[in-house]
This record gives sequence, structure tokens and C-alpha cells, in this order.
Amino acid sequence: MKRRLVQTFVFLASVAALTSALQPVHAQGAYPNKPVKVIIGFGPGSGTDILARMMAEELRVALGQPFIVDNRPGASAQIAASAVAKSPADGYTLFLTSNSSHSVNPHMFKKLPYDPIADFTPIGGIAYFPFILAVNASLPVKTPKEFVAYAQANKGKLNYAYGTPTVQIPAEALNRLEKLEATGVPYKSSPAAMTDVIGGQAQFLVVDLASARPHLQSGRLRALAMTTSKRSALAPDLPTIEESLGLRDFDLAAWTGLFGPAALPKEVVDKLSSALLQILSKPEVRERILTSGAEPTPSDVATFTALVTRQLEIWGRKVKDAGIQAE
Repeated sequence: MKRRLVQTFVFLASVAALTSALQPVHAQGAYPNKPVKVIIGFGPGSGTDILARMMAEELRVALGQPFIVDNRPGASAQIAASAVAKSPADGYTLFLTSNSSHSVNPHMFKKLPYDPIADFTPIGGIAYFPFILAVNASLPVKTPKEFVAYAQANKGKLNYAYGTPTVQIPAEALNRLEKLEATGVPYKSSPAAMTDVIGGQAQFLVVDLASARPHLQSGRLRALAMTTSKRSALAPDLPTIEESLGLRDFDLAAWTGLFGPAALPKEVVDKLSSALLQILSKPEVRERILTSGAEPTPSDVATFTALVTRQLEIWGRKVKDAGIQAE
């Protein structure tokens, strides 16, 4: 009798342990069942930040849990990228980023604390950010030709500000091709760079239209041109660098998308990808993105993965063409 009681107790204890062990697995399957952190590598007010907060709110509505934006600016998004790469692959730490971290940094820095391909799981593309050439509104220039003439007349005296390597490349390319001899000054983010251009510490910059829009509307910055090969529907009156100065293949802009750490479970990727595609198909969301200064570019996992790989190669050529040496 005693032996039977012991066997019964052992059996019940085993069942209880098995049931307890299964409960977390079941809970984990119901993704997401707690708040999700969305890390970005740029400061508040940047184009990526504006987009991230928009997507976070839409994902909260779609998936029923808070999606919290975590700004970690600095080191050209390396800090943020490294944090995500080292996070658990459970879907509760995501990375909304641009080609700064995944296309440009690998060619700008000899050593990175992450691998842009191996350390991340692509989830989906979100939007495309066109760049503009902008100047301090007090500068006596209103066209790219007038700007180049002014800079050449003040050769070696001008500074250009940049918040990411992605915008440093077109600014330095223009600087080198037009022999302006301006000095590049790095900042943690585009908003900080714009602040110093507005304040006169620097005279010009290349920046995404989304970040610059409030300052353009207030008259503190003046937009001179787009850095894309064709005029943008977001600012149809702005000429391109190509058409204004005759510089060929001057086509530079930024993509944005969502990633998770490497080895993110397929069911989590599928759920997030599906939610993103549904969100970006909503007319009101598309209109808000356009109004913010970006162009929606929804893409599934396979399409976005191919884009990331292709852009890594393309931006390598652009860095070389700009004459920038890896640090």
C-alpha cells in the first residue's frame, strides 16, 4: 500500500510538473502577450522617429499590446543595432531602422559591433525617405547654382552638418564634386544637425524631408534641391541636384524597415509582417506617411530581405564614389 501511494504521488507530481512546463510555452505562442520594445538609432523628431511612433501606435491597435519606441541615438545607429542584435529572439525587442545601420555603416566603419545580415531577421519594408539639400535661411542663395557659387566664393569657410552617415555621403559627394572644401561636422541625429544649421554654426546639410519639414515651414531652413534622380511628388517644385548642377547618377535616399534579432521564430515574423502589410494598406496611414515627408513602400519578408542585401552593395559603391574612408 505504501509503495502504491508513493507511485501515485510520483505520477501526480510528474503530471503537475509537465503541466507547469507547458503553460509558458502556450503563453509564448500567443504573441504578443506583453509590451514590445521598438528600438531606433535616432533621436526624437528625426524622420525615423516620426515613422516609428506612427507604426508603434498602429501595431498596438492591430496586435493588442503596447509597442514602445526606445530612442538610442549615437554612433550612427550602432548602439541601437548592437542592442537589438544581442536581444533574445522572442519578438519583444524589434529594430525599426534605415540604411544607415544596414547599408552604410558596414562601409563607413572598419569594425562594427554587429553583422547587418547575420545578426538580424528582416520583417518588412515600411517607407522611403527622400533627402533634400537645405541651407540656413539667412544665406543669400535660393538655387543649387547660387549655393555652389557662394560656397566656392567662400571656399574652405563653410561647414555642413550631418546626423547619420547616410546623409553625410550625398553632402560629401556634393562637396567633393563641386570642390567646395567645406568641413563636415557630425551630430548624434538629424534634429541636432538642423539646430546648428539654423543657429549658424553650420551653413548647410542634406537631411530627410520628414525631419526638415517643420523648419522649412517656419522659414528657418531653405530647401534648394532633392538628392533623388527624379523630382518627388512630396515636393514637386524642388529641382533635383542632377538637373540643377548636371551631376550624373546623384540618386541618394533612404529606406526604412522593421527587423528582429537573428533566428526570430517564423510565427512571430509572419504575424508582424502580416500586421505591417495591413497597416500600410490603410489609406489613412498612407496619407499620414506622405504628409510626414515619406513615401510608403510596404514589402513582404522575401522582398525586404532582397532589398537589404542589394542596398548593402549599392551603398558600398556610393561611399567609394564620395571618397569617404572607413574609420
